[in-house]
Parts: sequence; C-alpha cells; structure tokens
Amino acid sequence: MSEAIEITRHWLEKVVIGLNLCPFAERPYLDQRIGYVDCVGNSVDGIYQEFVALVERLLQPPQPLDTALLIVTEGLNDFDDYLDTLTLLEEAIDKAGLAGVIQVASFHPDYRFGGVTPDDPANFSNRSPYPMFHLIREDLLEEVLSRYPDPEKIPERNVARLRKLGKAGIGALLER
Repeated sequence: MSEAIEITRHWLEKVVIGLNLCPFAERPYLDQRIGYVDCVGNSVDGIYQEFVALVERLLQPPQPLDTALLIVTEGLNDFDDYLDTLTLLEEAIDKAGLAGVIQVASFHPDYRFGGVTPDDPANFSNRSPYPMFHLIREDLLEEVLSRYPDPEKIPERNVARLRKLGKAGIGALLER
C-alpha cells in the first residue's frame, strides 16, 4: 500500500468516520468496499485517463466497490487548477451518459467554501491530505439516503461540529 493511500485511510478513519462527517462512509470502509487509487498521472491528461479507468472499474460487474478515491499526489496543488479539473471530470461523466449513475465529490487540502474565510474550520469537511476525487455509485447513495433521517442537515451539522472542534482539534486528529 502506498504512503498516500495509508495517509488517506488514516484521514478517513479519524476525520470522515471519526467525526461522522459522512454517516455513510463507515460501512464501505469496514467492508473494504472503497477503492483507492494513488494517481501516477501528474498532468490533467494522466489524471483524466486514471479517472476513466476508475469509473469503468466501479461499473464493472460484479461491482466489488461501493465507492472509490482517486488520490492525486502529484499536481493539482493549486485549488483553482483542481476545480478546473473537477469541472472537466464532471463534464466527462455527463458526456458518457453517466449522470445519475456516478457522482464526483471533491476534496482538496486547500478546499474553501464560497463566503467563508480560508481558515474557517468548516472548510475541513472537504479538506483532505491530497487533492482527490471521490467517485460514488449513485444507486447505493440513494439507497442509504432513503434510510437516513434528515440527510439535508448533514452539512449544517458538520459545520457546527468542525467549528466547535476548531483548527487545533482537527490538527490533533490528523497527527500520526
């Protein structure tokens, strides 16, 4: 297992699952149904090719994965470049006719929401150790959302939890 995957798994355990930022992450994590790809492509073209291969892997029967993370260890350090690449990948999903089948969620070390300061702990709901693209099978997402009370309140709850914890508390979780 690469160092990037190891660090990502630690982040999932301690932050995403540990703080219950995504109440749907624990089951696939425990069942080992999350795919991790340490992206070796450091250009937009290379990232795109690995993204397409990962989408195909997610759709391949008998679907052994619920979700997957494309971890970009080289490149996309600039948040605006990352957002441009995210747009490209989302457009690829649409052009392939996979809207409603695969969803792309975004995570970046410098993630920042519009309307909040860069140092607001709320940004940590989408901050990750590396730039990464989270591919989600929408059929499974719809299934778990149908059983979860008030899923629309998840972001609000996450913001409150992260702001209460603060940057120091979040930093302590991320230490090895």
